[in-house]
Amino acid sequence: MITTASGLREVACNLFLQSLADCSIEQAVNRKVKRIAGAGDTTFLAIGDDVVDLSRIRRIGVVAAGKAASPMLKALLPSLRGLSQCDLSGVVIASDRPTDLPPGFQFFAGGHPTPNQASIDGAEAAVALVRSLRKEAIATGDSLCLFLISGGASAMMELPLDSRITLEDMVKFHRELVHSGGSIAEINCVRKHFSAMKGGRLALEAEGILSYSLLVSDVPLGHLDALGSGPTLPDSSTVDQCKEILERYGLMNRFPVSVRQFFSSTQLHETPKSAQLRSKAVTLLSSEDLVEIVEQRARDLGFYVVVDNTCDDWSYSVAAEYLLERLRDLRRDHGRVCLISSGEVTVELSARESELDGSERDDTLGVGGRNQHFALYAATLLRSLDARTVVLSAGTDGVDGNSAAAGAVVDETLLDDEKLLFQAQGSLQRFDSGTFLQEAGLSIVTGATGNNLRDLRILLAAEF
Repeated sequence: MITTASGLREVACNLFLQSLADCSIEQAVNRKVKRIAGAGDTTFLAIGDDVVDLSRIRRIGVVAAGKAASPMLKALLPSLRGLSQCDLSGVVIASDRPTDLPPGFQFFAGGHPTPNQASIDGAEAAVALVRSLRKEAIATGDSLCLFLISGGASAMMELPLDSRITLEDMVKFHRELVHSGGSIAEINCVRKHFSAMKGGRLALEAEGILSYSLLVSDVPLGHLDALGSGPTLPDSSTVDQCKEILERYGLMNRFPVSVRQFFSSTQLHETPKSAQLRSKAVTLLSSEDLVEIVEQRARDLGFYVVVDNTCDDWSYSVAAEYLLERLRDLRRDHGRVCLISSGEVTVELSARESELDGSERDDTLGVGGRNQHFALYAATLLRSLDARTVVLSAGTDGVDGNSAAAGAVVDETLLDDEKLLFQAQGSLQRFDSGTFLQEAGLSIVTGATGNNLRDLRILLAAEF
């Protein structure tokens, strides 16, 4: 039996880290994409439930974009190499250059959480590759295009519909969206209508050739077109929804002049819908896979387990209050409880704070992200009746805001006097939760994981 807070914190951390390690991208790709030898020289590629006859393919192109782009490509390449009749080329847009990048592949270190010049250059290279595949298919035979999309692609691969919008203005546009307090679906709705890549527009470039999207998802399964702002999937959002979001969050006044002019112009068009796109999608991994693994591990440890994703896209404060109250209710009937919640909470910065540039914001607001902000706020809510209670919140990509941590784990002993509670509240007001938690030794540091399956919150309660 676990009788100390530090022991329960260790259990929560192990649940997170070991379960994340079990969500291997390599294993997921190998389950969903398989090269199969046929009779004679015939070779097939099984992609999900489909089978592609590679003897008919003369050229294969790969566009990989997002935080998991490099491990996805590494896992896929063994199925594509050594096909004598196929020319293989690709574009990779990721934070880190993949090891053993094949000839014919271009790499771009796209920016995140805001775009950089490589984001634009990579987007242009991706469009050029897809257009060349389509041209090749018309001239010599079939081409195959494989899109590897994961979270982070929204910033890493970007090209504004209005070519007059500068990189500086595009960065400000993305920054204001991220700090608006809007949900990821709302933020991506606006991004889709701004971009020449998103909302299915990249897939539109591939019309007429065989194409598949392989997805490592950091969005709810019912909203896959929000993943990376949906560059290769039909878009379910509309121009009217985009305009309503802009108005509700007062974003137009916060955007640069060039961006305001774009959203007020006749260039704002509907994104491609399902009737226009024939590209097929296969989900390799999602947050549901991670949650299932955490759930089973916790049961094996003797916890009564409940999964509650109700607070997805809620404000961090409302989400923390809801989940702690839910944990207290469960605890009345069960001695050992594990409450699991996946998804993302929101943290809204004021208009003044959003106006600061990146360096000013770091100095003025301190260090942290939504996971550490959630965890520290939850710690301020814990009382003596919450003895033997632990709250963990962490990003599965290993990154939380502008900090080196993925998140944090707290318990009821953290703020056990008024002075510490006052300091924690000040850190929350300054958006400096990361500094407070690091000094307390409660940060979770993994480094970039090469995966991205949404944020995960684990709340544990043991016997008094």
